[in-house]
Amino acid sequence: MSVATQQDLDLVRWFDQISMDDVAVVGGKNASLGEMYRELTPRGIRVPNGFATTAEAYRTFLRESALDEKIPEVLSGLNTSDVGNLQHHAMIIRHMILESPLPDALSKAIVEAYHHMCDADQHQLADVAVRSSATAEDLPDASFAGQQETYLNVRGQASLLDACRLCYASLFTDRAISYRAARGYDHMQVALSIGIQRMVRSDLATAGVMFSIDTETGFRNAVIINAAYGLGENVVQGSVNPDEYCVFKPTLLDGHRPILKKSLGSKSMKLIYDDGGSKMTRNVTVSTEQANQYALDDDDILQLARWACEIEQHYSDRKGSDCPMDMEWAKDGNTGELFIVQARPETVQSQRSVNALRRYHLRQRGTELLSGRAIGDKIANGPVRLIRNVQELSQFQEGEVLVTDKTDPDWEPVMKRAAGIITNRGGRTCHAAIVSRELGLPAIVGTGNATEVLKPKQPVTISCAEGDTGHVYEGECDFEVETVDLGSIARPKTKIMMNVASPDEAFAFSMIPNDGVGLAREEFIISNYVKVHPQALLDYANLDETTRREVDAATKNYDDKPQFFVDKLAEGIAMICAAFHPKDVIVRLSDFKTNEYANLIGGESYEPVESNPMIGFRGASRYYHPSFQVAFGLECQAVQKVRCEMGLRNLKLMIPFCRTVEEGKRVQEEMAKYGLVRGEDGLEIYVMCEIPSNVLVADQFAEIFDGFSIGSNDLTQLILGVDRDSEIVAHVFDERNDAVKRAIASVIATAKQSGTKIGICGQAPSDYPDFAEFLVREGIDSISLTPDAVLPTTLHVLEVEKQS
Repeated sequence: MSVATQQDLDLVRWFDQISMDDVAVVGGKNASLGEMYRELTPRGIRVPNGFATTAEAYRTFLRESALDEKIPEVLSGLNTSDVGNLQHHAMIIRHMILESPLPDALSKAIVEAYHHMCDADQHQLADVAVRSSATAEDLPDASFAGQQETYLNVRGQASLLDACRLCYASLFTDRAISYRAARGYDHMQVALSIGIQRMVRSDLATAGVMFSIDTETGFRNAVIINAAYGLGENVVQGSVNPDEYCVFKPTLLDGHRPILKKSLGSKSMKLIYDDGGSKMTRNVTVSTEQANQYALDDDDILQLARWACEIEQHYSDRKGSDCPMDMEWAKDGNTGELFIVQARPETVQSQRSVNALRRYHLRQRGTELLSGRAIGDKIANGPVRLIRNVQELSQFQEGEVLVTDKTDPDWEPVMKRAAGIITNRGGRTCHAAIVSRELGLPAIVGTGNATEVLKPKQPVTISCAEGDTGHVYEGECDFEVETVDLGSIARPKTKIMMNVASPDEAFAFSMIPNDGVGLAREEFIISNYVKVHPQALLDYANLDETTRREVDAATKNYDDKPQFFVDKLAEGIAMICAAFHPKDVIVRLSDFKTNEYANLIGGESYEPVESNPMIGFRGASRYYHPSFQVAFGLECQAVQKVRCEMGLRNLKLMIPFCRTVEEGKRVQEEMAKYGLVRGEDGLEIYVMCEIPSNVLVADQFAEIFDGFSIGSNDLTQLILGVDRDSEIVAHVFDERNDAVKRAIASVIATAKQSGTKIGICGQAPSDYPDFAEFLVREGIDSISLTPDAVLPTTLHVLEVEKQS
């Protein structure tokens, strides 16, 4: 930085002269850049250098051009609820600003600072980003997301001064005026600072957005990173569907590599410099080969996540309380270095009450029309309103569902009147997603073709209450809203655990008061995330052409096909373990029947046809069998990756359908080949109690396992001799039958005598409160329930325990 006079400081300040104490001087965005540059770059977090014009510079501009008198006159006729009126008044003010020259002293200060930046580049013209920063921006109660403009790849003093004037004008865009009016800010009391920051050449690499909190559920232990090729504006604006990565903070800081999830985005175009054209930037198409690759490698993902944690900690320490952060990052294609280019407090999930849980439930479903990325967890319905450009905004009516290619910041005045929002493009950190969360609206982004499928005035229901995937249903489907006061619920002595099938819903489910996960089924993860039979992946070179194409479509960018199985299974398991960490998560190893395994891609070639798969080649007997041993090894590798590489040692394992004690020993011998040894690194191994032999010789099973989990479905089937897949004898199937209850009471007693843990993960206590009462009175250690049954059963168990 060059030596600055006091007058220079009144107009321009370098980042190392700014901190978060200067929000009134340079706005929230620039104050944060200065804070990071001063405090965090010495700790290794790279922030591009730059300088900022001050609020005083803006006010000087208004005074010398008499705009401080003219603008209030125009605003006196403003009606923000009338879109046409708003557009007209905003356009007049912007034209007034653009036609007014900057004061000489301000122009000189900007140009001199820019030349100093160029001198640092050995007299080359520096490429800079010109960013707007309102003095009321990025406060804890308002994100001001996208309210003012940013201009990229600005080069030369003439272009720089033009961009500065455009930034000043952007203080009076339609959405900025509407936003301030809704929040009660005086238009003339809000000033604008301009940040001039050295560009990162991410046009040659990648850029994106990240949050140090899960943006949908408010889960605090995750970093969410969105990434796409080129400059980051495409991700911010929702012009592309980016990759998404999720990293678990607690074990990351312990030195592990906990990348919980990697979702490949389409990334169909990238924003690059337009050095020879009339614009500063332009979009170009991304090749299919490049689009099918992840935009970031694992080392970059982990580096960004570590920085996110450090930035959050710094701002939390400064604030004196937790301060989750919303950040923008960029990777320089010339140097390969990562940079943080913006950071601000997250203002939606971090402000949400943690003592109240509102859950939305569909009572009926119409025909599914579309799906995409769910934003929020609500449900809404209404008639479709297709909006293709800004000229059509005036047609929008209160309570309609806004359907468009992507939202633009100018659309915020109508977005707040929508029942919900659906877009073709965008990820969960795009403009539509950020504003929808702030407004409390359900939105579904990245559907691909909503504007083609949905018709004007068509009644639809938006459901964001079914996990990461949002669904658009035909018609106005009935739904209900459940509100639970979490602060008033005590914990019973009997552990109330949860059965969790979907990793996508794990963060949300973890908010329900619980004692961990009593059953996480691998089958769901394999069916929905892997989709391919493990032996087809191991035998890829010998597959027929048709099957190979199907496998390629499912595995996309993976050359190592078996590793695809390991990675995807590990991600699914890890999401659940991270969501409930440090509580126990008991994962049941795969328990497909042969007919179910055959339904996976390539599965028919590897599965025998059995007349009764329910009691056939399933569970433990598969794991050590020569035809499946190597495939089982992939499961073991996935578990080892979660426990060791990701550091999630709250993962416990459970062996299903283990017919004999000898089988239990043989399975554990197979697991040990992959480093999964009972008792090492806290690994506990449980056995499902779902076969009469498990009950009759429970004392022997207790010698080689750490605990039992009663599978009431199969146990009932095998005690009563009822095929639970048969409708004809379905009326006989009842877990409350005395024979079943005697067996359960017996195994609970045996477990207690041997000092072995015992719980239940079957469906019965979720369906029948009296069955849950029976289990408590018998002294069971834990009851694992479907998520919707956890709260009512908790309350019921508390009552039973009071009476005991």
